[in-house]
Amino acid sequence: MPLARRVIPSILALLLCAVAGVAQAQSAKAVRPVRSVPLLQVAGAEQPIALRQARIEGDIQAGIAQTRITLEFHNPNRRVLEGELQFPLAEGQQITGFALDIGGELREAVPVPKDRGRQVFEEIARRGVDPGLLEQTAGNQFRLRIYPLPAGGSRRVQLVLREPLAFSSRGWRWTLPLQFAAGAASVDVKVQAPGAMTVGTAPFQITAGQLQWQGRGAQLPAQLQWTLPAERKPLVQVAPWQDGHYLLAQLPVPISSAPRMLPSEVGLLWDGSGSSGLRDRAREFALLDRYFARMGNGTVALIVLRDRAEPIRRFRIRGGNWSELRAALQAVRPDGASALAQWQPQPTVKEYLLVSDGLLTYGPEALPALAPDQRLFAISSAGARTDAVRLRGWSESHGGRFVALGADVDAAARELFSSPLDVQVDAGRGVQDVVIDRRSEAEGWLWLHARLAADGVPMRVRVGGGEWQALPATQKRDDGELLAGLWAQARLQQLAADRRGNREAMQRLSQQFGLVGPDTSLIVLETLEDYLRYAIRPSGKLRAEYDARYARQVSDRAAADRQRLDEVAARWKERQQWWSRTWPKGAPPQLKGRALEVASADYAMESAPVAMLAAPAPAAPPAPMAAATEQRREASSARARRSVSAANQALDTVVVTGSAIDQAGPANEGQLGIQLAAWQPDSAIARRLRQGPASQLYDRYLAERDAHADSSAFFLDVADLLLEQGQRELALRVLSNLAEMDLDNRHLLRVLGYRLMQADAPALAVPVFEQVLAMGQEEPQSFRDLGLALAAAGKPQQALAPLYQVVVRPWDNRFDGIALIALDELTNLVARSMPRLDTRNIDPRLLQAMPLDLRVVLSWDADNSDMDLWVTDPNGERAYYGNRLTYQGGQMSQDFTGGYGPEQFSLRNAKPGKYKVEANYFGSRQQLVTGATTLMLRLTTHWGTPKQKDQMVTMRLKDRAETVLVGEFEVR
Repeated sequence: MPLARRVIPSILALLLCAVAGVAQAQSAKAVRPVRSVPLLQVAGAEQPIALRQARIEGDIQAGIAQTRITLEFHNPNRRVLEGELQFPLAEGQQITGFALDIGGELREAVPVPKDRGRQVFEEIARRGVDPGLLEQTAGNQFRLRIYPLPAGGSRRVQLVLREPLAFSSRGWRWTLPLQFAAGAASVDVKVQAPGAMTVGTAPFQITAGQLQWQGRGAQLPAQLQWTLPAERKPLVQVAPWQDGHYLLAQLPVPISSAPRMLPSEVGLLWDGSGSSGLRDRAREFALLDRYFARMGNGTVALIVLRDRAEPIRRFRIRGGNWSELRAALQAVRPDGASALAQWQPQPTVKEYLLVSDGLLTYGPEALPALAPDQRLFAISSAGARTDAVRLRGWSESHGGRFVALGADVDAAARELFSSPLDVQVDAGRGVQDVVIDRRSEAEGWLWLHARLAADGVPMRVRVGGGEWQALPATQKRDDGELLAGLWAQARLQQLAADRRGNREAMQRLSQQFGLVGPDTSLIVLETLEDYLRYAIRPSGKLRAEYDARYARQVSDRAAADRQRLDEVAARWKERQQWWSRTWPKGAPPQLKGRALEVASADYAMESAPVAMLAAPAPAAPPAPMAAATEQRREASSARARRSVSAANQALDTVVVTGSAIDQAGPANEGQLGIQLAAWQPDSAIARRLRQGPASQLYDRYLAERDAHADSSAFFLDVADLLLEQGQRELALRVLSNLAEMDLDNRHLLRVLGYRLMQADAPALAVPVFEQVLAMGQEEPQSFRDLGLALAAAGKPQQALAPLYQVVVRPWDNRFDGIALIALDELTNLVARSMPRLDTRNIDPRLLQAMPLDLRVVLSWDADNSDMDLWVTDPNGERAYYGNRLTYQGGQMSQDFTGGYGPEQFSLRNAKPGKYKVEANYFGSRQQLVTGATTLMLRLTTHWGTPKQKDQMVTMRLKDRAETVLVGEFEVR
């Protein structure tokens, strides 16, 4: 990606004009709080990007609103820019369409897995082509990425929103999303509301079912809301779409006026994570005031949830007085990640209150099993930052409800105190996947969704233990896509109770119905070749030609995959030849000065296996590092032209029996030791926090936390300090804050995973690396990191699959060479695991263990960074990118000048003496997520034998060239 687009973004907010008022006065409960306005972020803009025009077209039928929003952005700058529009939606609103202008025409987006969409967007944007990507971020917040915004030109985007409306005593309540038009030079509003005679106030008045208005964004009110007349009677609609028929039944139900009985013992699950600081604690306490006043006397089992659940504390409530519990909650300082599902229910607790934003960032995603007589109610005051889908799914699947806590605390209390209706559905054959949407239950409505084999299937409903009632006669609609989309939206919410377990089903559903969700995005590409290259089926005019060409492309890809595996097998065989060779362990030829290094390098290159010289060259480094890289390679390129005729004389020693690897003989029976260089954080904050008693270090950290909440380096430093002092649990909590900082930043999560591995917490690292893999399957490191974490967590069989993906998948040229490193790790895992692992899915040509005396692996966390591993042996000879095979047979892997590494040094038989390990940092070509490049080195002795010993060290380097000593091996 060009450097100009990597600059820290200047934020250009599209601000609403402070015009007060609404079109029609409503009760406090009816008025939806004014939400945050969309925010346009542009990197490197000298002049603000202008919203030239906004067109909002709305249509409502039978309580379902659809809004089409068309925006035109103008770039007055003299260079091409990338724009990122961030915006929240209200609960219940769903994006069902996105289009971007390509060649002057709006092209509709198509659904794609979220990680795939991000990968494709970034790869195409690097080529300067025209992609657009719409994805969901935290809670009900969304991000639209547009590239390019042409210099002096404009781009148009279009969003389509769908929303089931709430019902009041007078009809459907509809709030038009005018926040998208705020600040626009020209605004055009057009509304269709059949059946509405006259509602609202001029000039925003719907007359005879229509409203048209033109003006400027500054003239718009802060909120525009109507109540559209509607009768309180059941309405059942059916429409065909694709594979069947879809039903929507809107059923009036009685509103419960009598509050439910509260149990004498309740559990309070209090989210104390870092993100909890953004909740409205005053409103939460006001709601708890009402709850405990109603309870009167009882017991509360408090569990504070962070990166892990804190021990249970019990509090007595006497006459509604909960002052002791209140003081305990006030003392909870927000810190750590959100492991919301990692707690154990108590059998004596009959009702749990979960107070949280629902943004689960750590640990398992499925709630622990509750008994049939235990209920869960979820409460959030975090507004648009709430993951309402998760909280609603959790609570409704456990006999409770989700309460969105806004300004009206009394309305929230009424909702909390009312019992969810017992609703039963008796469906005949041909009815599938019935979903009950309870969002309007407090207002006296249920929405029933179902998929039918035909439109005449009978259904009965019983509410609150009453009589069974047959559904009224259905009205047939032509717009089957609308009813099908509403069913899919409700079904997704139902599946969200176990998002990880249902991830594949949710992704299939989102892609089939074109919905944006936690695992699915919408993407627009420019050319048919782009759709074919990334196997994304386009919509509209391109689809027929795509289908014809894609069928031919599938067979070509299968052949390419077979060729890739053959190439890896050939390189692996050449590595076996290197491993089988006997290398000299005496003194090298005595020459003066640099001649020693050159002579040994010449010998090494003449003896090198073909794989080390004939591997494809890595991709050319982007400017401004290309010149420096060329200078680095100048010396080694001359040696690379030497003869390699001796390479074919080595022996092949591959031995395979069945599906397991035969154990090769040990490399060196001598004593091997590792000594690591001491490294401590040396920032100003770290030095300040070191002052004072170690027992007060965490308190000093909390005092500094708010001022540095956006600094990942701060949390890393503090975690290091706590680990130094032996306060491991607190260190892990502080470290987990990285999972809260940016929910979609896989680079930060990768750093978190590496640090958890260093802290000997692989079980915690596994779900982190699973999340990284879900975000970035285009990077082999994501598979490798997960495989190594699974192996360290005692799950070797599960580790094989991701490691083998690194070996067999085709990767971008900048990752070439990682396959052999992962294959070393895979074969070592198979060789050392007891009982034997199932390797039937692994090509038998790749099953050969190669024990080593010494192995060093260097990885780092910054993409587009140039880091080199240096190992200097007792001969004084340095193995590095320009001297990849030493006199005594030490082998250095291919050089990574971009990406995250790894680079690997291998030595089968180590000559006695000391081996110095260094990391040489040339610099980074991107903005660093932690303010510095984090490098991870794993040093291993007796690799692949029962005596294997690993040590891992993590260091952070500033964004400047430097060389650091990591540690030493000593062979006696």
